[in-house]
Amino acid sequence: MTSIGGAASSGMVDWNLAVATATRLVRPGPEVSRDEAREVVAELRRHAKASEAHVRGFTRMGTEDIHDTPVLVVDRPGWVRANVAGFREILKPLLDKMQERRGNTPGGAVLGAFGGKVTGVELGMLLSFLASRVLGQYETFAPSTRELPAGENGGGRLLLVAPNIVHVERELDVQPHDFRLWVCLHEETHRTQFTAVPWLRDHLEGEIQSFLGETDVDPMTVLERIRDAAQSLAGGRPEGEEDDGGRSFVELVQTPAQREILGRLTAVMSLLEGHADFVMDGVGPQVVPTVAEIREKFQQRRAKGASRLDLALRKLLGLDAKLRQYRDGERFVRAVVDQVGMDGFNRVWTSPNTLPTKAEIAKPANWVARVHRKAEP
Repeated sequence: MTSIGGAASSGMVDWNLAVATATRLVRPGPEVSRDEAREVVAELRRHAKASEAHVRGFTRMGTEDIHDTPVLVVDRPGWVRANVAGFREILKPLLDKMQERRGNTPGGAVLGAFGGKVTGVELGMLLSFLASRVLGQYETFAPSTRELPAGENGGGRLLLVAPNIVHVERELDVQPHDFRLWVCLHEETHRTQFTAVPWLRDHLEGEIQSFLGETDVDPMTVLERIRDAAQSLAGGRPEGEEDDGGRSFVELVQTPAQREILGRLTAVMSLLEGHADFVMDGVGPQVVPTVAEIREKFQQRRAKGASRLDLALRKLLGLDAKLRQYRDGERFVRAVVDQVGMDGFNRVWTSPNTLPTKAEIAKPANWVARVHRKAEP
């Protein structure tokens, strides 16, 4: 197995073991013939390409030559490898600090290798769970490699998880060609956001690093969160404990500075996710004949979740917050476009100062008043 960036087995997390564990445990995808699999991959590539023009035309963002980031149609293990590479990059400063602290404690050096392997296994368990649920993703933080190419100008890559798309289209009993294009419209919007707004990636990374830099927790506290999630996944927790024992990673927030940064991150993620949903619904009726049926069935699937286990893990990993981001962000984008039009909304991408605050996501008129210097109605 290819190593994830150098000495991946050292430190707080054995990253290679995380990949190996997730790859071993991830559920197999839906049964498809070899010819059908090739057809799905080819169609997703065509839809991703077609979505570029649809999204650019609707959003008025980007140009013909700005999309230098690759589209990668991956399986579940491919999604795992890409995300481990991204996690390893973005978490490196925090993990280095935690490793240094643990090395200065009695027995810390002895526990290092063992703890890294335990965490690698448990992280792998979580990734195996998530790998069967993600339809697509714009991954921006992992360094460019031969297996995971990125844009020439420091961009990321668009991941489309083919087996998951096929699984959901079958589960919802919707028209496959329409559903695949519908998914591509959402993910292409994310690709457009990051390629048409050059400062966005660095801004997000800076906010995340500032948040992590404020973190001053005992390494075991973080590992306990991972362990809680892994035990939930494995069914190793007492019956009924999910509701009161599932502590979210967000509860690691400790300082006023962290809460402030988290509020900004929540706002920008709500904007990005809501904008993608808005664009998907705006373009959909023109190019996806069965969009109304797809949207209704997909919203029902999002809302209900799959099981008590899903609900426990969603709470622990903060995925319930992500569902709110789709809803609140889409409401913000729609309200702003209604008030000032698409060009007026696009002033949101001018600089970090024009991004909405968390309060403005809830009250779009306040963003319009601030950015457009208009009196609130």
